[in-house]
Amino acid sequence: MWCCMSSRKRPSSTTSSSPPPTAAQDEMQETQTLDASNLTEEIPENPTPEQYQAWEEQHITGLRQCSDALRPESEESLTIMASLGCIYEDQGKWNDAVEIRQTVVEKRKRVLGRDNPDTLTTMGQLASTYLSLGRWGEAESLQREIIAISESALGKDHPNTFTAMGDLATTHLEQGRLDEAEKLQVQVAEICERVLGPDDLNTLIVMSNLASTYRAQGRLEEGVKIEESVTETSQRTLGPEHPATLRNLSNLATARLQQGRYNEAEGLERNVMETRKRTLGPDHPSTITAVANLASIYSAQERYDDAEELEVQVLEKRKEALGAQHPSTLLGMNNLAHTWKALGKNEKALSLMSECVDLRKVQLGPDHPDTRASIAAVTLWQQEHK
Repeated sequence: MWCCMSSRKRPSSTTSSSPPPTAAQDEMQETQTLDASNLTEEIPENPTPEQYQAWEEQHITGLRQCSDALRPESEESLTIMASLGCIYEDQGKWNDAVEIRQTVVEKRKRVLGRDNPDTLTTMGQLASTYLSLGRWGEAESLQREIIAISESALGKDHPNTFTAMGDLATTHLEQGRLDEAEKLQVQVAEICERVLGPDDLNTLIVMSNLASTYRAQGRLEEGVKIEESVTETSQRTLGPEHPATLRNLSNLATARLQQGRYNEAEGLERNVMETRKRTLGPDHPSTITAVANLASIYSAQERYDDAEELEVQVLEKRKEALGAQHPSTLLGMNNLAHTWKALGKNEKALSLMSECVDLRKVQLGPDHPDTRASIAAVTLWQQEHK
């Protein structure tokens, strides 16, 4: 995926992105030389909502100063706008991110040309935001445009080209077009192995994505075999505590869950959680994701009291770390509501899910698949109460 300052990707672990099984910088001064790079220095590794807000205001102020001093289409202005789009993206303000990224793409195409690397990067980021919003058709169209431009200008073996191919595969996976996703991922895996080598981190990521597709197709054993191989290679080449290794372990835990091997799934995910607590801290988003994944494993075993305890923690920590309206917070809200429903806490479940629906309509839009899923739950639960 095309990355922002935090180099975020869509989570590779499928457990935390689904409902539980129960339901399923320096501020610019007027006397300074206008330099967009000032705004991307000293970025905190894990910003708080307050830091993000201050950072956002700095960028808006810098953009205003740049526009006053230079042409609105100057590269300095466009760099700040692109950076602001990343800030919006990381906060889950996807509608704001789409709006500003559309502007940057249109201006960079006109000023720099459609095959300029900066133009292509912003196009990829815009496609990623479309995907987050469930606007799959627009994401696909833009990704196909990127692939055509990159392949023509750089060749099929260039990282920009096969990265875009991998992103298109992810879109197809979201669309449920599993065979098309698989075909692309097999191509990308072959290119990565040949160009980068079988032990390269990017190759391992592609192979793990392919394994997820196999599992979604019902080809569980093929997917598990790849997950095991990727995890072994990652542990050997990167070390047991590398973030990529931990992501692979989490994916393997998901595969074990699908196999019904609950104890193994729990052990793997608990290892990921404890390692992240020790290396990143208990409040880091990746640690919280591991806690949420472990709660989903408990739910699959109908250990709803254990799941509830963890999901309450997840929701509280995400509200504090990301804000009450961040999509990841809303996911935690959705999951806890389902667990309360399974525990027979019907009024609490309906109240929380109704709140989730209202917030998702604003943040994601009424037609986003996650919004529709929450609406369906509220509708069903209301009917049951009549």
